[in-house]
Amino acid sequence: MEKPHAICVPYPAQGHINPMMKLAKLLHCKGFHISFVNNHYNHKRLLRSRGPSSLDGLPDFRFYSITDGLPPSDADSTQSIPDLCESIQKHCLEPFCELITRLNGAENAGVPPVSCIVSDGVMCFTLKAAERFGLPEVLLWTASGCGLLAYSHYLDLVQKGYTPLKDMSYVTNGYLETTIDWIPGMNNIRLRDFPSFIRTTDINDIMLNYFINECEALPRGLALVLNTFDALEQESVNVLNSSFPRIFTVGPLHMMEQHLQDEQVKQVGSNLWKEDVSCIHWLDTKDPCSVVFVNFGSITVLTKEQLMEFGWGLANSKKDFLWITRPDIVGGNEGVMPPEFLVETKGRGMIVSWCPQEQVLKHPAIGVFLTHSGWNSTLESISSGVPVLCWPFFAEQQTNCRYSCVEWGIGMEIDTNVKREKVEAQVREMIDGVKGKQMKAKALDLKKKAKEAVTIGGSSYCNFNKLVTDILLKK
Repeated sequence: MEKPHAICVPYPAQGHINPMMKLAKLLHCKGFHISFVNNHYNHKRLLRSRGPSSLDGLPDFRFYSITDGLPPSDADSTQSIPDLCESIQKHCLEPFCELITRLNGAENAGVPPVSCIVSDGVMCFTLKAAERFGLPEVLLWTASGCGLLAYSHYLDLVQKGYTPLKDMSYVTNGYLETTIDWIPGMNNIRLRDFPSFIRTTDINDIMLNYFINECEALPRGLALVLNTFDALEQESVNVLNSSFPRIFTVGPLHMMEQHLQDEQVKQVGSNLWKEDVSCIHWLDTKDPCSVVFVNFGSITVLTKEQLMEFGWGLANSKKDFLWITRPDIVGGNEGVMPPEFLVETKGRGMIVSWCPQEQVLKHPAIGVFLTHSGWNSTLESISSGVPVLCWPFFAEQQTNCRYSCVEWGIGMEIDTNVKREKVEAQVREMIDGVKGKQMKAKALDLKKKAKEAVTIGGSSYCNFNKLVTDILLKK
């Protein structure tokens, strides 16, 4: 019998590529031939960060790339998200169809014909390709269930007049504190807790409309795969079940990887920046639960002032910290702390440009995670039992922050207008305070539930097997 062949297509950003890669590896473990499709830009970055040999050598796990329609660039940062969204809709369908035709061609000896598409939930142009080739398609929603629930009400917010805003002063004048009480499964959610793209004055805003369109397209997939677990997001998932086709909660995907057998496949990586592993040895010298881990993810951009406030807040807290500052976190060469900061924090602060985050969060020295509340970071923190200090930047990070702080009780929010005194106080509270200890206990409880979900017989483990047998392999 011919091997099944899944073509996996992530949205072109680090936070989407990582979970898609994990799902692809798990499918490979179930006997699938995998074709992993990045855009040209990220394919080149992957080659740079991991070396050319990392993308070959596995006969049934192959990498391809298609154009996203944007001008070529050798930059080493995430592309403009609005530009990507606009361009993907216009330019990706035909190159993707050409790739499927090529993969199915006679010259591809030893490669089975494509049997299914596994696409990012915000790359719904792939549904047209699935229809054209008569292929089953499932959609991986790489963000949170609560985030999807919020996005799925964007159209309602437009129709009820909550967005677009009358003018941008509404972002700061208290309007975003308005409570929305008509969304099932979202208790007392405020406008400020919705994904940030409602903060626009333009009815034709690219991101607002992109998510309205993508959410409308999701039910056309055979199934929706969520990188979450039932014990964490049961309420959101129950509500989503009424709007979407079959939902499979299969997360945390990074914990599901424990079931991978093939050592070569385990080594296949998806980081677009080179990881600095020296920070692990540094953490080995620190006491348990004593270090503040700071990482704002792959997209967040700070102003020089915000960088200074965070830096001096950390310095003044007198706590040890590991701070990840991407080369493009501020832009230009401004993302550098002054010499007096380095003198003040000598021996107790380490700054690196990128790190193996899952490994860092599992390290016993980590006491709290100062995060942008991206979903991968939130899940990795939960599954390591680490509480969070949240400073959401954009998209559904605002929603994840709300759930972390209010629904799950594992974190505190840092004000958008960040001030060093507040950072200092919150860091100390999280490491030494009563509230910090309560949040740690809740994080450890969720860690236990995450572990249960991914063990043999657990909810996510069983859901993944059902996804494979009932959807992807069903004749």
